[in-house]
Amino acid sequence: MTHLDPPGGHGRPAVASAEPAAALARCVSVEPAKFAAAHWGRTPLLSRADELPNPAGFTDLLSPADADELLSRRGLRTPFLRIAKGGELVPAGRWTGGGGAGAEIGDQVLDERVLEQYAGGATLVLQGLHRLWPALVDFTRDLSLALAQPLQVNAYLTPPGNQGFATHYDTHDVFVLQVDGRKHWRIHPPVLPDPLERQPWGGRADEVTATAQGPAALDVVLAPGDALYLPRGWLHSAQAQESSSLHLTVGVRALTRYALVEELLALAAEDPRLRASLPFGTDVADPDAIEPELTETVEALRDWLLRADPAALAGRLRQRAWPASRPAPIRPLAQAAALTALDADARLSPRAGLRWQLVPRDDDRVALRLFDRTITLPAQCEPAVRALLTGTATRVGDLPGLPDDDDRLVLARRLLREAVVVPA
Repeated sequence: MTHLDPPGGHGRPAVASAEPAAALARCVSVEPAKFAAAHWGRTPLLSRADELPNPAGFTDLLSPADADELLSRRGLRTPFLRIAKGGELVPAGRWTGGGGAGAEIGDQVLDERVLEQYAGGATLVLQGLHRLWPALVDFTRDLSLALAQPLQVNAYLTPPGNQGFATHYDTHDVFVLQVDGRKHWRIHPPVLPDPLERQPWGGRADEVTATAQGPAALDVVLAPGDALYLPRGWLHSAQAQESSSLHLTVGVRALTRYALVEELLALAAEDPRLRASLPFGTDVADPDAIEPELTETVEALRDWLLRADPAALAGRLRQRAWPASRPAPIRPLAQAAALTALDADARLSPRAGLRWQLVPRDDDRVALRLFDRTITLPAQCEPAVRALLTGTATRVGDLPGLPDDDDRLVLARRLLREAVVVPA
């Protein structure tokens, strides 16, 4: 089967601007090729504000005033806020409650209680900001396209002289973007290189503590506008200095080779030899009884892996990765109004950040695969869909491959209703 994909890579969205590259340039002070070869998944990278293209810093993404807005006026609920003190999470019941008349939900963030915690030295962790705050929604989408990986964004607000968490490691790579104040970071090498999500630092707490008592690989104070990249597994702790600190942590939920192993094993269920039951009466606690079964299973698995279909594996990885990176938000009311007013002179644009594939089928139809569903269309629609999603045509009346404007309008309405395209 031939896959018809947008320019720029298999299954990747077409990128018509330099915004993804600009988003990455805000985080690292070296060229993308050097970052990929020397640092990605390997070693930390410290980038000072005067080495980055926006020396004014990151307040355009989230300022202290913005954080106050979120904490006081946006009806925030758990789990979009965590509070930590002395290396432990503060139970949510101490800072949440009902929101008053018409908002009696019991887990709304109470600003008075948040003040009490923060004034007492607790660190506030605003979570999931890539879904909440407009500037970070856009920035995260662009950076996700540049890295081809799903991302998440948290913000950490720490009072002067305080430290929210003890030395630990993350199971995902992070970019730390210092927004306000200064924070002292101590970085140590991994006790477990490239940990998986199922291998959190708590299971190696003694090793982490012992390593943290040794010399640091990096001992730095981040000032506003500075950025730090940390691969997963690198130990770190951070303490606010003479004033309060606000930094953003962009977590990179990268796929690993182990993810390929997991999906290969899921596909291996197609092999009847690997579905076979163990012999009747097998003592599973007896290594001698298991040994011949292990040998035959390994042989069957090896034979199956040699025949594994890359297209089938890619399909499973797509289903795993694409839903983790949502495209740009749409405006439902504006989208509905555009449907009503649509004519041949209307201009449409691809939904920013939308990952898609066009795949011909055997029934004279074409499948448009998206992050959350698949749309089937007549095969003659393929040139028009491609023109819209690559941005080479924006006027409905100019869509290629369809016989008349009536057919073009039918297709345009379908793609608007499915939120594949948006009004230009």
